[in-house]
Amino acid sequence: MGVRLASGAVSAGSAGFTLLEVMVALTVLALALAAVIEGAGRAAGNVRYLRDKTLANWVALNRITEVQVLNQWPSVDVHRGTAPMAGREWHWTMTVTATPDKDVRRAELEVRYERDGPEVLITRVGFLPRPRAPVAGEG
Repeated sequence: MGVRLASGAVSAGSAGFTLLEVMVALTVLALALAAVIEGAGRAAGNVRYLRDKTLANWVALNRITEVQVLNQWPSVDVHRGTAPMAGREWHWTMTVTATPDKDVRRAELEVRYERDGPEVLITRVGFLPRPRAPVAGEG
């Protein structure tokens, strides 16, 4: 049986797809969807990685700022602590070393998920000036 065309003529061609054509189309569609799903999974992993790196950076900068604002003069040593941020505890290690200037110390902060975890998320370096004695009349 043929297909009637708009001109009134009858075509002898087929009116549908063969099983082989349908299977090839489904295979191509399945491969494309698999690639989309894999890409979405990678994007989600990248978002988590970047979020954690950003939060770890804030933890390190906050600790260096806290030492400076509170006029602390940490000893030349390794100091450890935790800081809460974004609903989790971050573990930091601050290694304080002397510099050629006796009134400045170098503080290297590493932030990790776990206290002795192997993965350092971020390392930041700050220089800490020796706190000066308050001058009479300053507020």
